Amino acid sequence: MLDGKTIAITRSKNDASEFIALAEQNNATPIPLPTIELISKGEKIVSEFLESVQKYNPDYSVFLSSKAVKLLFDTAKNVSKFDELQLAVANTIVMSVGPKTSASLESYGIKVNHQPENSSSVGVGEEFSQINAVGKKVIIPRSGASNSFLKELLNKIGINVLEIHLYDVCAFRDTTQWNGFRELFSQGKINGVIFTSASSVRGFFEIMHKDYERSSLLDFLSKISLVSIGPFTSEELKKFDVSFTMAEIHTVVGAFDTLKEL
Repeated sequence: MLDGKTIAITRSKNDASEFIALAEQNNATPIPLPTIELISKGEKIVSEFLESVQKYNPDYSVFLSSKAVKLLFDTAKNVSKFDELQLAVANTIVMSVGPKTSASLESYGIKVNHQPENSSSVGVGEEFSQINAVGKKVIIPRSGASNSFLKELLNKIGINVLEIHLYDVCAFRDTTQWNGFRELFSQGKINGVIFTSASSVRGFFEIMHKDYERSSLLDFLSKISLVSIGPFTSEELKKFDVSFTMAEIHTVVGAFDTLKEL
């Protein structure tokens, strides 16, 4: 049970509404921790995407985060290319990694044709295996910090992949929003942390290492229930030698349920 517990998630307040609602329903105190910030590659991302669609003529477009959706479509609005982008994406078969990304696409008028049950790159690969897309072409607008796992997985299935990097990721720079967390952490009053991506793991440790030596940070973290949202987040956590539990269902709700059990 989480009554009276204080739990954090490696997301900004704007991205943590689902987590905050779940925590409050369970009488826990939620702390959203912005660990990363996106550095857009600028207005050129829209023309680069549109030119790539024209040259590459993809059968599918795959969106792996609501952030990528928002950045691409909002930038298109700013450069008066929204209708052009909307049409280019709508002319492909659209796959979204999960419910939040689907909702984001639909808010820009894009119909989502496929959404895997497992909200992860592995789930996207499984979905493509089931729809017999061998020989098809896929375009994926995503982060420049992403690993090559999905591209390699789809290539093995016989699918051609073009990735367009919309943004880079760095550790969150204005860490004044962390002051409340830092105070409670130093007093041993943080009961759990949910890590939501590999880049948020890197950001968390980069920020925390400014205050703590590695050994003392690991000592503090050993007394806290740590939950990873999925396999890539887990792989990153392993690099920092911490004990954690991976959620069976790779969503915020799944991670929250795992934390409850712990």
